[in-house]
Amino acid sequence: MKDYIIRATAAGGQIRAFAATTKNLVEEARVAHGTSPTATAALGRLLTGGAMMGTMMKGDKDVLTLQIKGDGPIGGITVTADSRGFVKGYVNEPMVILPASPAGKLDVGKAVGAGMITVIKDLGLKEPYVGSCELVSGEIAEDLTYYFAESEQVPSSVALGVLMNNDNTVRQAGGFILQLLPGAEEEVIEKLEKKISEFTSITACLNKGMTPEDILNELLDGLDLVINDKLPTEFYCNCDKKRVEKALISVGKKELQSMIDDGEPIEVNCHFCGKHYNFNIDELKVLLKNAER
Repeated sequence: MKDYIIRATAAGGQIRAFAATTKNLVEEARVAHGTSPTATAALGRLLTGGAMMGTMMKGDKDVLTLQIKGDGPIGGITVTADSRGFVKGYVNEPMVILPASPAGKLDVGKAVGAGMITVIKDLGLKEPYVGSCELVSGEIAEDLTYYFAESEQVPSSVALGVLMNNDNTVRQAGGFILQLLPGAEEEVIEKLEKKISEFTSITACLNKGMTPEDILNELLDGLDLVINDKLPTEFYCNCDKKRVEKALISVGKKELQSMIDDGEPIEVNCHFCGKHYNFNIDELKVLLKNAER
């Protein structure tokens, strides 16, 4: 199954809903960064959440950034997404290995620890929107649920999951976001709360072969679900050598001259996708000239 996101409404527009299957993009991120199972689960959850949140934006050039900074061994997670379903991200410490949680699951909460989650939306305005709040568990889905309520005042339910194979490849990944819009009736709220309380787990559903559409049909049964869009989503990094050149020029003439004086070619790595870009001395000299203009 290809990765995709469903956008939907229910209860006559009182609920908006998103559901995604993201196995392939999470596996691509795992390969790019060489992440341990726990780091894969942490990054995969935030990539899935970021991909769905990205599609909440309207402009083609709008960019969403999610940053988690915790005191756990993983250090932090950064994810960037756009409105077209493209998402990328990385963890600070990709090889974190921890014992399973008491429930026998990958202990993402312990890997992340206590800290903050920050959401930055660049919507092409003078200043980006920035919202942040404390992490409530480090498990990411609960933290995003709390963020929506605290920073955006939108009652939400977020579920995110990554299931690993025995060979540490990704078996399933996906999630959903359900949001109550202003003016939602008490009867609708009660029905939705009951459905959410009866729901098992996102990875269990995906592992049974359920699609995002099936999952929303189960969660919103009896609430007049209307599916509006089906969007492809993928792990995609827009880095290239030209962008890296601009970044090198931005470090300044002094730093570039120091690199040239060292007499050795340099390698620059992209945090988001792990690609390597090499620059020899002659290329650095050209960048220095450009920096002096």
